[in-house]
Amino acid sequence: MAVMKSRKKPLKKQLTEEEIDEIVESQADDDSAWGKPIQVRRVNTGSIALPAELAARAAFLARVHREKNVKDWVTRVIRERVELEEVAFNQAKREISLRSGA
Repeated sequence: MAVMKSRKKPLKKQLTEEEIDEIVESQADDDSAWGKPIQVRRVNTGSIALPAELAARAAFLARVHREKNVKDWVTRVIRERVELEEVAFNQAKREISLRSGA
């Protein structure tokens, strides 16, 4: 039976944040030290399309409620509705678990 020897890989020294900063700063003007630039696009998750009639009704109600703008009013209404829905969902879940546990 042959005895196998395992080679241990040399441990790499963990660089500190300051050491990394120094390396980056020293290579900042050296184009050969950098890879090809990449394009990054922001995901637009802040928009909701509303039908024109609904948007007009929301704008009217925002003015009635003396809100600064429609966006703030719609945000507040949606937040309140989501909270109500979460409470109703949790209550229904609790009632179902009580019925099935009894």
